[in-house]
Amino acid sequence: MKRARLKAAHEDAGRLQQARKALPALPGLHDYKAILHAHAEDSAHTGGTRVEMLADAKKAGIHVIMLTDHFRPPRDFINDSWRGIHEGVLFIPGSETHGFLIYPFNSIMERMTAPKPEIISSVTASNGLIFLSHMEERPDHPMDGLTGMEIYNRHMDAKKDMAGLIALAMKLINPAELAEFQESLRLYPDEVLAAQVTYLNDYMAKWDAETQTRRLTGIAANDCHHNQVFVVKMIDERTVRFGTIVDKDENMRKATADSRPGILEMTKGKKPGDELARVDLDPYYRAFRNVTTHILATELTEAAIRTALLQGHAYVSHDWMCDATGFSFSAPGAKLSIMGDEIALEKGQTLAARFPVKCRIRLIRNGQEIADLESDRLEHPLESPGVYRVEGWLKLDGEDRPWIYSNPIYVR
Repeated sequence: MKRARLKAAHEDAGRLQQARKALPALPGLHDYKAILHAHAEDSAHTGGTRVEMLADAKKAGIHVIMLTDHFRPPRDFINDSWRGIHEGVLFIPGSETHGFLIYPFNSIMERMTAPKPEIISSVTASNGLIFLSHMEERPDHPMDGLTGMEIYNRHMDAKKDMAGLIALAMKLINPAELAEFQESLRLYPDEVLAAQVTYLNDYMAKWDAETQTRRLTGIAANDCHHNQVFVVKMIDERTVRFGTIVDKDENMRKATADSRPGILEMTKGKKPGDELARVDLDPYYRAFRNVTTHILATELTEAAIRTALLQGHAYVSHDWMCDATGFSFSAPGAKLSIMGDEIALEKGQTLAARFPVKCRIRLIRNGQEIADLESDRLEHPLESPGVYRVEGWLKLDGEDRPWIYSNPIYVR
């Protein structure tokens, strides 16, 4: 979060965008930017609205939003939500519930209290999708019947950095530090939000282990609520409360000028109840840029998006560093096979990956790295069966950062 590091990362990201090359689309497929695990108007701890979400999706170039309303009976998260094209953005309704992201095609409200195996089968009927969510809370959860799992979750990175969140909270009640942070956020908004982003080893290890026995689509969880809007409110001239816009006043933390003398400067000329500061960390636009699930589909329809995710024709990218659109991972041949596909091992077969910009490329087989190179392309001979996937890493401010995660090609 230091200004010099944010600036260096910002400048490196700018150079990468300038060096980026447009890549041709795969035959018959479009690269659609999608957001999964997205919340709006669905709970007391959600700060954003669907109208706001739509505006920011258009601004960020997002094509698909797959909503995950918190389960709140009797509200029907399928029939009482947005569905279809809204001003060019496709909305698909769903819910975060029972430890999953679920996207049934039809309402299943009457079956939501059934045992988990019955819920899974109810969801997956008629091209329904179900993904394991928040793996850190259920690392040993069986994957039977699931479409896939989150391989990145923005909320998990925040939970891992509680010290950073506390340090941020303390800045709110120090006028000098608050002004500095607000200026950093103005100049380097993507870099500030991405400062917590890490490679989630536990997530990837489970995915790599499970995909050796079944096909599982990996997706990104934005877990966006637009609720990380921090506020400071005056109680009296020596006392303030601070928290987020979704916190009730009585649940906010309190601080006094005895321990934080800068509070006296903040409350001068103000009256009890006044809002003294506001810092918006996660507007939808910024959250959408932070991590995106790219879906390779034939057209922008709900049916085509569902089919592509079932097939694993997707990849995850932190697009704020460099737009990953056009990335591909395939097995060229008489019939082109792409990420998510299952193929038979044949003599002379290769794997190929193309990236919009030069990066560090890691080729992984059955969870083990088998190649590591700096390039914008990979050509690798296939010599044995296995589950193969690639990652792209970019160097910002001298630090390797995960950029692209492909779905696997399953070689039998």
